[in-house]
Amino acid sequence: MAQLKNEEAYNAAMQRIEELLKVVTDETPVSDPNYQELDILSDMVAEYENIHYTFTKPKLTDVIRLRMYERSLTQAAVAQLLGISPSRMSELMHGKMEPSYQLSRDLCLKLNIEPSIVLGV
Repeated sequence: MAQLKNEEAYNAAMQRIEELLKVVTDETPVSDPNYQELDILSDMVAEYENIHYTFTKPKLTDVIRLRMYERSLTQAAVAQLLGISPSRMSELMHGKMEPSYQLSRDLCLKLNIEPSIVLGV
Protein backbone atom coordinates (compact mmCIF):
# COMPACT_ATOMS: atom_id res chain seq x y z
CA MET A 1 0.00 0.00 0.00
CA ALA A 2 1.14 3.55 -0.63
CA GLN A 3 2.39 5.55 2.32
CA LEU A 4 2.18 9.19 3.30
CA LYS A 5 5.77 10.44 3.16
CA ASN A 6 5.55 13.76 5.00
CA GLU A 7 3.37 16.18 6.93
CA GLU A 8 2.25 17.95 3.75
CA ALA A 9 0.89 14.69 2.29
CA TYR A 10 -0.71 13.89 5.65
CA ASN A 11 -2.48 17.27 5.74
CA ALA A 12 -3.68 16.86 2.16
CA ALA A 13 -5.05 13.40 2.98
CA MET A 14 -6.82 14.76 6.06
CA GLN A 15 -8.40 17.53 3.99
CA ARG A 16 -9.58 15.02 1.37
CA ILE A 17 -11.02 12.79 4.11
CA GLU A 18 -13.03 15.77 5.41
CA GLU A 19 -14.41 16.29 1.89
CA LEU A 20 -15.26 12.60 1.49
CA LEU A 21 -17.01 12.42 4.85
CA LYS A 22 -19.58 14.88 3.48
CA VAL A 23 -20.57 12.51 0.67
CA VAL A 24 -19.98 9.04 2.11
CA THR A 25 -22.65 7.81 4.53
CA ASP A 26 -23.47 4.53 6.23
CA GLU A 27 -25.69 3.73 3.26
CA THR A 28 -22.93 4.27 0.67
CA PRO A 29 -22.18 0.97 -1.08
CA VAL A 30 -18.70 -0.49 -0.72
CA SER A 31 -18.35 -0.42 -4.50
CA ASP A 32 -18.69 3.40 -4.58
CA PRO A 33 -15.37 5.08 -5.61
CA ASN A 34 -15.73 7.70 -2.87
CA TYR A 35 -16.17 4.98 -0.26
CA GLN A 36 -13.12 3.14 -1.53
CA GLU A 37 -11.01 6.32 -1.58
CA LEU A 38 -12.09 7.16 1.96
CA ASP A 39 -11.22 3.66 3.12
CA ILE A 40 -7.74 3.77 1.57
CA LEU A 41 -6.97 7.29 2.80
CA SER A 42 -8.17 6.42 6.30
CA ASP A 43 -5.80 3.45 6.42
CA MET A 44 -2.91 5.59 5.16
CA VAL A 45 -3.60 8.31 7.72
CA ALA A 46 -3.88 5.77 10.54
CA GLU A 47 -0.54 4.23 9.56
CA TYR A 48 1.13 7.66 9.40
CA GLU A 49 -0.29 8.64 12.79
CA ASN A 50 0.86 5.37 14.38
CA ILE A 51 4.41 6.18 13.27
CA HIS A 52 4.55 9.95 13.79
CA TYR A 53 2.01 10.67 16.51
CA THR A 54 2.58 7.97 19.08
CA PHE A 55 1.46 8.56 22.63
CA THR A 56 2.69 6.80 25.71
CA LYS A 57 0.60 6.17 28.76
CA PRO A 58 1.10 8.84 31.40
CA LYS A 59 2.90 7.96 34.60
CA LEU A 60 0.83 7.77 37.74
CA THR A 61 2.76 10.61 39.36
CA ASP A 62 2.11 12.85 36.34
CA VAL A 63 -1.62 12.18 36.54
CA ILE A 64 -1.64 12.85 40.28
CA ARG A 65 0.14 16.16 39.64
CA LEU A 66 -2.44 17.00 36.98
CA ARG A 67 -5.30 16.28 39.39
CA MET A 68 -3.57 18.39 42.04
CA TYR A 69 -3.32 21.27 39.57
CA GLU A 70 -6.92 20.87 38.36
CA ARG A 71 -8.27 20.91 41.92
CA SER A 72 -5.75 23.39 43.35
CA LEU A 73 -4.60 20.83 45.92
CA THR A 74 -1.27 20.60 47.69
CA GLN A 75 0.54 17.32 48.14
CA ALA A 76 -0.38 17.44 51.84
CA ALA A 77 -4.07 17.94 50.96
CA VAL A 78 -3.98 14.94 48.61
CA ALA A 79 -2.33 12.86 51.32
CA GLN A 80 -5.14 13.79 53.70
CA LEU A 81 -7.78 13.06 51.04
CA LEU A 82 -6.24 9.62 50.46
CA GLY A 83 -5.82 8.93 54.17
CA ILE A 84 -2.04 8.52 54.06
CA SER A 85 0.78 10.39 55.75
CA PRO A 86 2.56 13.22 53.93
CA SER A 87 5.76 11.13 53.99
CA ARG A 88 3.98 8.20 52.24
CA MET A 89 2.60 10.67 49.71
CA SER A 90 6.11 11.96 49.08
CA GLU A 91 7.38 8.40 48.59
CA LEU A 92 4.59 7.75 46.10
CA MET A 93 5.28 10.96 44.19
CA HIS A 94 9.01 10.16 43.97
CA GLY A 95 8.46 6.59 42.82
CA LYS A 96 9.90 5.09 45.99
CA MET A 97 6.79 3.02 46.69
CA GLU A 98 3.99 1.34 44.79
CA PRO A 99 0.43 2.01 45.93
CA SER A 100 -1.28 -0.71 47.96
CA TYR A 101 -4.58 -2.16 46.84
CA GLN A 102 -6.53 0.25 49.07
CA LEU A 103 -4.47 3.25 47.97
CA SER A 104 -4.91 2.24 44.32
CA ARG A 105 -8.65 2.06 44.84
CA ASP A 106 -8.68 5.47 46.52
CA LEU A 107 -6.62 7.01 43.72
CA CYS A 108 -9.23 5.77 41.24
CA LEU A 109 -12.25 6.84 43.24
CA LYS A 110 -11.11 10.03 44.93
CA LEU A 111 -8.89 11.49 42.21
CA ASN A 112 -10.74 9.97 39.23
CA ILE A 113 -7.64 8.27 37.83
CA GLU A 114 -8.14 5.39 35.40
CA PRO A 115 -7.35 1.99 36.95
CA SER A 116 -5.05 1.13 34.02
CA ILE A 117 -2.86 4.13 34.91
CA VAL A 118 -2.81 3.28 38.61
CA LEU A 119 -1.91 -0.33 37.82
CA GLY A 120 0.57 0.62 35.12
CA VAL A 121 -1.00 -1.56 32.42
